[in-house]
Amino acid sequence: MKLASLFSGGKDSTYAIHLAQKQGHEITCLLSVFAKSDESHLLHHPNLQWTKLQSRAMKIPQLTINSDSDDTDNELVLLEQLLQKAIDKYQIQGLVHGGIKSNFQKEKFETLCSKFNLILISPLWDSEPETYMSELIESNYNFIITSVSSGGLDDTWLGKSISKSDIITLKQLSEKFGFNLNFEGGEAETFVINCPLFSNPIIIKESRKEWDGYRGRFEIVDAGLN
Repeated sequence: MKLASLFSGGKDSTYAIHLAQKQGHEITCLLSVFAKSDESHLLHHPNLQWTKLQSRAMKIPQLTINSDSDDTDNELVLLEQLLQKAIDKYQIQGLVHGGIKSNFQKEKFETLCSKFNLILISPLWDSEPETYMSELIESNYNFIITSVSSGGLDDTWLGKSISKSDIITLKQLSEKFGFNLNFEGGEAETFVINCPLFSNPIIIKESRKEWDGYRGRFEIVDAGLN
């Protein structure tokens, strides 16, 4: 099928594209709603402006829209507008979603798809966290942590590229502090800087960290394709 993909630049939305392509689908475009703030319950927030580099690296066009509200209903209206554009321009038949456990998100996206007679494809749904994280590394996904907001995750993780040994550490921390190993609950956000889908890796030229003693973010100030 011809599919659009909800895209945030993080590991889940990128790997969902990878798996959908392996299933034989064609990803014709990326859909990104730029959330107003990190208070959004539906959308990923940090560093969204740099998804344009990932779009170029994957050679998949991106449709974007800015949200001026954190209200879920408003964000869904904007997603409807993007879906209509994708149907008109690319004749999509379905939508790829990188969710793993959030029934709230999945139900919202299923309702949205039903309005347009689209099929929702969720390749990561119900993945076992440790297996999934290990699979990312084994599949040569190079991703960094761009925000943390959970006990056990301090500022040393901000901007860190995650390795196999980091997953072992994160598993121990997740068991001790009770966060999701795959960050499904928003305990951390990620940004993919290289993977098999990319023609070129993303090079971060300038960045800055913000840390308040509990939560923090890694902001990409300048970046380009290698």
